[in-house]
Amino acid sequence: MTDLEWWKGLSPLLSDPLVGKLFSLLVAVLAILSIFSVVKKRFIFKIGDTGRRYKAKKAINFVSFTLCFLAALSVFSDSLGRLTFVLGAMGAGVAFSLQEVIASVAGWFTVTFGGYYRAGDRIQLGGIRGDVIDIGVLRTTLMECGDWVNGDLYNGRIVRVANSFVFKEPVYNYSADFEFLWDEIVVPIRLGTDISQ
Repeated sequence: MTDLEWWKGLSPLLSDPLVGKLFSLLVAVLAILSIFSVVKKRFIFKIGDTGRRYKAKKAINFVSFTLCFLAALSVFSDSLGRLTFVLGAMGAGVAFSLQEVIASVAGWFTVTFGGYYRAGDRIQLGGIRGDVIDIGVLRTTLMECGDWVNGDLYNGRIVRVANSFVFKEPVYNYSADFEFLWDEIVVPIRLGTDISQ
């Protein structure tokens, strides 16, 4: 098989409009991801506070994936014009069935931009007390404290709590304004003990 025969066999595939759209989408996604990768590598180092650096990384990832989704919509948008009613009805059904997920995404926005807590804080959320390891779009990951372990020691469990609990229950942040945790140490002293020793 010569090169010319191979090219002629490939020509009908390349002239297909779907292949052109997929190639355009691939180029757009690679461009978006490479630009945001450069932004992360160049500018994240300049943020001194680890909490702000963490939020900036999360925001950059969220914006890059949102732009990739919008690029996919724009590439395939010519066939969406006739489907507005169907998409609207489907959107209402999806919103109803995914209301907990939507509430968790709204909770993530509230936590990220409202300053409820950040990574490293000790909080109580949804009845679970622990240190925040990660704040995801849907869930907050905690290293649990207490429960069957006395005091404020880690009990070895990693718990993921839905961000929607921000709207359902109070959020207790033990380390919001003060970097140290308050704790109580009980020292039992028997009656009649010489306390001067």
